[in-house]
Amino acid sequence: MKRPFLTGSLTLAVSTLVIAGAGVTAFAAPTVPAAAQPKVSGSQAMQDAAAQVSTHPQVVQAGPNDAFQARGVQVDVDGSRHVHFDRTYQGLPVLGGDVIVHSAPGGQLDTATLSLQAPLSLSVTPSVTDRQAIAAASRLFTGKQARSAATLKVDALGATPKLVWEVVIDGTGPDKAPTHLHVLVDARTGATGTSWDTFSAFLPDGVKAKGTKAATAGAGTAAVAAAAVAASGTGNGYMVGQVTLSTSGSGSSYTLTDANRGNGETRDAQNQTATNDSPPAGWGKAFSDTDNVWGTGALSDRATVAVDAHYGIQATWDFYKNVLGRNGIRNDGVGARSFVHYGTNYGNAGWDDDSFSMIYGDGDTGANPFTEIDVAGHEMSHGVTAATAGLVYTGDAGGLNEATSDIMGTMVEFNANSPADAPDYLIGEKIDINGNGTPLRWMDDPSKDGKSAKCWSSSVKNLNPHYSSGVGNHFFYLLAVGSGQSQWGNSPTCDGSSVAGQGNDAATKIWYRALSTYMTSNTDYPGARTATIKAAKDLYGASSTQCAAVEKAWSAVSVAPTATTCGAAPTPTPTPTPTPTPTQGGNLLANPGFESGATSWTASSGVITNDTGAAPHGGSYYAWLDGYGSAHTDTLSQSVTVPVGAAAPKLTFWNRISTSETGTTAYDTLKVQVVDGTTTTTLATYSNANATTGYVQRTLDLSAFKGKTVTIKFTGTEDSSLKTSFLIDDVAVTTS
Repeated sequence: MKRPFLTGSLTLAVSTLVIAGAGVTAFAAPTVPAAAQPKVSGSQAMQDAAAQVSTHPQVVQAGPNDAFQARGVQVDVDGSRHVHFDRTYQGLPVLGGDVIVHSAPGGQLDTATLSLQAPLSLSVTPSVTDRQAIAAASRLFTGKQARSAATLKVDALGATPKLVWEVVIDGTGPDKAPTHLHVLVDARTGATGTSWDTFSAFLPDGVKAKGTKAATAGAGTAAVAAAAVAASGTGNGYMVGQVTLSTSGSGSSYTLTDANRGNGETRDAQNQTATNDSPPAGWGKAFSDTDNVWGTGALSDRATVAVDAHYGIQATWDFYKNVLGRNGIRNDGVGARSFVHYGTNYGNAGWDDDSFSMIYGDGDTGANPFTEIDVAGHEMSHGVTAATAGLVYTGDAGGLNEATSDIMGTMVEFNANSPADAPDYLIGEKIDINGNGTPLRWMDDPSKDGKSAKCWSSSVKNLNPHYSSGVGNHFFYLLAVGSGQSQWGNSPTCDGSSVAGQGNDAATKIWYRALSTYMTSNTDYPGARTATIKAAKDLYGASSTQCAAVEKAWSAVSVAPTATTCGAAPTPTPTPTPTPTPTQGGNLLANPGFESGATSWTASSGVITNDTGAAPHGGSYYAWLDGYGSAHTDTLSQSVTVPVGAAAPKLTFWNRISTSETGTTAYDTLKVQVVDGTTTTTLATYSNANATTGYVQRTLDLSAFKGKTVTIKFTGTEDSSLKTSFLIDDVAVTTS
């Protein structure tokens, strides 16, 4: 399979590895001969990364007391590897010490991403006992405690690393929500420092929903179907209206368990609260039904909000799977649980990573339930962040954590495109938090709520993450939609500039790659600028308009340029559109950008695709030839008539070549050919030796074929080892 991402739970202890510098450190390692490069697996990539860093201590700034354990790995389509390591110092976990090791396709060390500024050098002998630390931390806890524990760690989240006890207090808060309060206690003085809760609530502390319940449910409360198909039920929700639900069962026994999405389940909390640290396995009651028709659209039926929540599981899973190629929240194919009717008049919702579950409250008296689509996507995206960058929920990193959930929750809503909950860039608008029809947050101008920051400064880190998230939300909106007035809002810029939007698809893929590939637990907003620029360069090229827009959007929210920049932006080239009836002087090819799938083209299986493992030049679809790493041939072709009077007929197309091969030998080739009857003419041949960093435009002369009906053909041929991918998009045959 030509899939770029290999992830899993493989771990590898790595001793005496150290990673240099702040941000990104580059190192040029010797090239491994092509014959020696293995077909890389996730575990092999981990081992190679460990070996490379251990072999080249000059690129690291840590002593022999540092060790690393791999917790995540990603292998790109071109074979490049990205391995996320957690750090220990003298056996103690280091908060903010994690690092991502980026390696070339052959395993050679390329760069390292981290936030640690200098080598660690400190005593690990505490003056304060764990019991004293727990006592100090407990004074910050409000609610009902269930258990507490203290672990000795090194705190490298700040400028000066220090020895701390990380105290975790599990229980329930004053609002009866699950609570996992983390408090850092100085192991020498006993002073309490940074604290955060890993239960991610939708509403920030102190905010209550004032909205008024609608008398009836929203759109989609049509008559219930008389019969249901096994494992495909009908739901009538309060927020989502009538929808198709993926369930489990047959005959006259069904449950809200989604067998198609990792057995994600929706359960009834029966108005109870989790009195321990989190909802335990088996807690609550399973929803069951005899006809596979769920809810009535009215809140008097307890299954109505369960429909909303279960649809939220589907919508979130499908977005990550179909748009970003992620197989579930942890990318392990396992679905999460949702609990509805949590507590009595509980006015919130939240994600509990400890129990891998969602809870939804019915809302305060007179308020709406919290089972909106973007709430589901928002909260479960906290789980995605925990499984990737692991952004700590404090400082700038906390704002980025919360912004990621707003961004991805909004994109879940756009991807679902529900008629009952029209997509927009408003957060939680259907809950009617304020009782006046306004949302919890606005992405076009986050300052509209009176609390969120729309422009970054060094003081933003002191805000609650729900409000420091505004900077990230504003950046994303500018990147996706652009500045100024649009159908979605009116977005100002902090520097008075204008930003042209690049669309949701590009903005989403850039943010996700930055999160999963270049952000660490302590990434700040300047670090996020670096991460997204690198992501845009990976996906679209250093000279792409997308990368240039990333730079402009960050500057527009006052995040100044860093050492990482894009290349020069090209003059925008209009993307050709399908022309079913070609005319002289225009594009003679039909469906030139593949946006109608395989229409008008003849291609090998899987060549015309919207696979998120690679990226198109424009739109959503493109042609992907080869990339298997084994003997393989792919073809792509379309017939066209070149007019006899054409002034200067030519073939143009955008091409990107990614390869695991090294050197200048052409092992894998892409031939651009014209078939005229029984004669095949090769216009050009490209190979692994012509690898590109992004898309480049190719132009070939067709003057020899005036007055003929010929077939334009692309043939990609790959040898028996080491893959090369040939990407093609926006093809045109023009006559002037």
